[in-house]
Amino acid sequence: MIVCGVELTGSDAVVCLLNMDRGQFNLPECKVRKLSLPKNHSREDLKRFQAAFAELMAEYGVTRVAIKERMPKGKFAGGAISFKLEAAIQLITDTELTVTLLPPAMIKSTLASNPLPIAFADTGLKVFQETAFITAYVAQMTSMKGAASM
Repeated sequence: MIVCGVELTGSDAVVCLLNMDRGQFNLPECKVRKLSLPKNHSREDLKRFQAAFAELMAEYGVTRVAIKERMPKGKFAGGAISFKLEAAIQLITDTELTVTLLPPAMIKSTLASNPLPIAFADTGLKVFQETAFITAYVAQMTSMKGAASM
């Protein structure tokens, strides 16, 4: 199962694909590291962003998208544009895509019980993709736990 981890920052959706096959993780080669929303944020721009994201997920056979949840208020609150991006991703209808939000507390507790099997520096990913990578890893671990409890 290929999972796409997403970190929403400003007007960018940073992505990282993580595949788990027979208990082994691998990072599929992906031509896109982030998708951006143009500065004017028009309805057409949001539709283009949504279509580009859906096309990317279909191209790589992604079945699950995990977005690191941002707080709506407080010191670590997400910006308004990132919530637009989240909604655009969640409202993709033309694929069999499951979109979940992973709260920071869940990410932290999952990492505490299931540490990363590889140092991030050894993944070959760009530094700005670290949070997206961790989000994808936690999504894989939680889906494994869910499958084991069935």
